[in-house]
Amino acid sequence: MMDSNNYALILSGGAGARFWPVSRKAKPKQFLSLFFEKTLLEQTIERLKGVVPCENIYILTNPTQVEQILAVAPEFNSSNILVEPSKRDTAPAISYGMAKIAQINSEAKVVVLPSDQLIDNHQAFNSLIQDAFSLAEQDDYLITLGVKPTWACSSYGYIERGEALKSELQNQAYQVLRFREKPATELAEKFIKLGRFSWNAGIFVWSVAGFRANLNQHAPELAEFFEAVMSHKFSSESDCAIKFEELEALSIDYALMERSAKVLVIEVDFSWDDIGSWISAAEYLPLLNDNNRSNQNITTLDARGNIVFDSVLDQPKHVALLGVDDLVVVRTPDALLVANKHQVEQIKKLVELLPSNLI
Repeated sequence: MMDSNNYALILSGGAGARFWPVSRKAKPKQFLSLFFEKTLLEQTIERLKGVVPCENIYILTNPTQVEQILAVAPEFNSSNILVEPSKRDTAPAISYGMAKIAQINSEAKVVVLPSDQLIDNHQAFNSLIQDAFSLAEQDDYLITLGVKPTWACSSYGYIERGEALKSELQNQAYQVLRFREKPATELAEKFIKLGRFSWNAGIFVWSVAGFRANLNQHAPELAEFFEAVMSHKFSSESDCAIKFEELEALSIDYALMERSAKVLVIEVDFSWDDIGSWISAAEYLPLLNDNNRSNQNITTLDARGNIVFDSVLDQPKHVALLGVDDLVVVRTPDALLVANKHQVEQIKKLVELLPSNLI
């Protein structure tokens, strides 16, 4: 039987700009099926059902996405959708969500996770989260999940592991020595050779008490806001929104995880993907000749390593590539992206330059 104190906070407020032109503000990538039968958000909710009671799963989002959540997950309880007052990065957002859960259950243990990741082995995921919940009960630990690197990725953050924690749990936890933000490829290669670095999966587990204690020690402004929300001290939602807007926009990694000495990491042993760009998404497209990938038939001549994705399959346009390498070509009914594969991280900046009707 699942522990009634197990909770989940799904972060679903992102715009998914790096997946433009398929992902838009009106329908970010967590609400897209892309290459799968179910949306990424649906898969995230289903993944939790083996370790968190359904009624204890909460989704933190923004006002524009509430209807979309209910559209892709109509069985989800609307009262479990938390709307952050404004966009202030993950530290204020998670503090707000945690305070709302603390209002309901001060004994809660919470897994905080993104809505747009792929994890294929639900049983292994559930085992790992259950072990992390057990650790969170023992002390004011902040537990993060690390992924064993398979290549020198420069678009992920890295976690350096220290000494192993003495424990009889199935999944080994380690002290965290330091976090390293998105390193250059050369440095990432060194990390992999050292063998003690993990990719930062952006999945966290802690208890309400542990989160509260660490906030009080390392992030007093957030702690004050957390206490006010948890204790119903704001006279209205507008007062809460005003205070939320005053909080510094910081990531939870920088505001808390990098500052605490109580951080542990468990390295996952299952397949994980945050599908963070068209490069990672291409792994789910059929592999064609010359290392080209596409969800439709294409014609190529002296063209290698290209990615072609057409979202208008009921009215396809044949793509022919001649003498070009490493392109990303993505078509929607109203836009066409042609990008260098090695610059896909810049798509987010490109989106800022687009007409408002295409964002």
